[in-house]
Amino acid sequence: MSRREKLLARLRTYPKDFEWSELETLLKSFGYVVVKKSGGSRRKFVGEDLPLISLHEPHPDKVVKSVYLKQVVEVLLESGIIK
Repeated sequence: MSRREKLLARLRTYPKDFEWSELETLLKSFGYVVVKKSGGSRRKFVGEDLPLISLHEPHPDKVVKSVYLKQVVEVLLESGIIK
């Protein structure tokens, strides 16, 4: 099982300890790039022919809230990136 497959399986359980770095790694493996245009904590994941994913980067704790994990899974499912 590859790193991407492991992260995706973990993401789908909506864990309470999924870190921002894990989410970045997973989305980058699908072709996303992180855009940090504003001075705030809002981050956009963009990619060629990929739907935009806009999230708040958690701080100071790096754990992503489960509501954001659910949004990411929903976008990836709706766009056909994952099944």
